[in-house]
Amino acid sequence: MLRHSSLLLQFAILLFPLCAEARDNFIVVADSASHSPLPSASAFDRNGRPLGMSDRKGRLPYIASSSFPITVRYLGYIEKTIPSPDTDTILMAEADSYLPELVVESKNHKLLHILAYVREYSTLSTFTDTVFLFREKMVDYMLSPDSKVRVRTWSVPRVLHSKSYYRFYNAAGLDSVSSKCNQHFSWSDWMGIIPPPPLPDRLCRQGLSSDTVQGRYSPAEIWSRADDRVSVAVDVLATSSSRKWVPNLSAFFRSGLDFENFHLRLNYDNVVGNELSLNSLDGYSFTIESKGRGHNMFMFNRVDEPFFVTTYGEVYMLDKEYITVKEARRWDKHSFENDSIEIIEAASAPDLLPSVKALIARVDALDHDAVRLAFVPDHRLMGRPARKQHFGQRILNFFKQATGITAIRTHRNNKRNWRNFRQEQTHKNNGTPSRE
Repeated sequence: MLRHSSLLLQFAILLFPLCAEARDNFIVVADSASHSPLPSASAFDRNGRPLGMSDRKGRLPYIASSSFPITVRYLGYIEKTIPSPDTDTILMAEADSYLPELVVESKNHKLLHILAYVREYSTLSTFTDTVFLFREKMVDYMLSPDSKVRVRTWSVPRVLHSKSYYRFYNAAGLDSVSSKCNQHFSWSDWMGIIPPPPLPDRLCRQGLSSDTVQGRYSPAEIWSRADDRVSVAVDVLATSSSRKWVPNLSAFFRSGLDFENFHLRLNYDNVVGNELSLNSLDGYSFTIESKGRGHNMFMFNRVDEPFFVTTYGEVYMLDKEYITVKEARRWDKHSFENDSIEIIEAASAPDLLPSVKALIARVDALDHDAVRLAFVPDHRLMGRPARKQHFGQRILNFFKQATGITAIRTHRNNKRNWRNFRQEQTHKNNGTPSRE
């Protein structure tokens, strides 16, 4: 009996440091004024990679000591950096709102045009390799409060100008950087603006108030109001009806894509009375974690190996203006070149993390001309060089083109070359020799 008690005591002694470390890393995010918990606050490690989000009680997931210092972000609040895991509560202070003035000149100005600044942090990871992306964009939206207006509108962000910074690294610590990537795995381009829903009854008067819309197993919407500022945190996976907040992603839900985490937060400012409007949208943020994304992802990883995608994005409204139908058509037809519009950071956007600044500096220091000249393309994916032909050969080629024979042979050859290239790439990724 004494022997068993001794073994239990030794096991408890060994377990105590683990329990103590878990308690030390249990962190709650709360409002500095009301001390109420902040759900869906995002935490990032020392390298800028997302660590997770706070739950409805403001609790962050377990964070290893090696990830510190961490940075916590909550749209509409001043971000905070925590140097060590000794902190148990993070009090976030609200940031000043910079919602632009909106002037309606006449009844002919029926369309709302919005310019916005976007930051996104995306990660594509497998068991062995990781691709990290930081991108900033200038985007615009064309919204019509009046459904009778017949002109093309768009509620998803249209990219006017963007800058991308990629970092590729593997488990061995080898890495490289680039401003380009052959695959698009970010979710941010689908996260648009929807007509604001009605306010819950508890928030229909100014002052401090909150309300929760319960899903099947967890809260689907958490509303809060402080005078003329309203925010809503949405768990899109809590219930199928929550998908109304992300209508542009409905096809991905139908296709059976495995979303593991999907949270959206919207901030409204200058809210008068008991109605929200597109005019009062100050910004929104989102976190999406999925298993799988897009097509032809074999170029990143082994074909039999799963891959995971995480996207965290912040959208800040810079300018809003009601315009006429004629002006809207000009915006729609205007072609934006890369240098035709500059990227303007939102005044309320926080400073970039040192790790992100270091990535930007590395990419900007690249000699793109030297990289391009050193690249050796696969000749099978290129057209054959032109050869001199005598008169009879030119007549024969003209006949083949007129009858479609040339197009059929070209399509067949391209298809065969692409199939061979894909098979070789697959065998290379899987570490097996290609078959002749």
